Amino acid sequence: MLDSKMLLYILVMALVTYLIRMIPFVLCRKKIQSKFLRNMLYYVPYAVLGAMTIPAILYSTSSMISAVVGLGLALFFAFRNKSLIVVAAAACAGAFVTELIMSLAI
Repeated sequence: MLDSKMLLYILVMALVTYLIRMIPFVLCRKKIQSKFLRNMLYYVPYAVLGAMTIPAILYSTSSMISAVVGLGLALFFAFRNKSLIVVAAAACAGAFVTELIMSLAI
């Protein structure tokens, strides 16, 4: 019984996800002429990604201070056009070192 319900839930979610992605292609066959709308649609993925990841970053460590240090380092290296590995490593190292310093100070 549980497996059939779970399968039904998965199928419904797959259908909903497919419809959300398909409807714009069906309804908008012509190129969007509005420059405002094109610019807005261009930045939507970045805004959604930021809205999902920034809170997770700030509450991922035991201290908000270490999270902000890691985020700051990530932003610093990202704006310097460093690779994703460098950005991630710098953020992790910054948060780790900050947590280590804070644990030694207490």
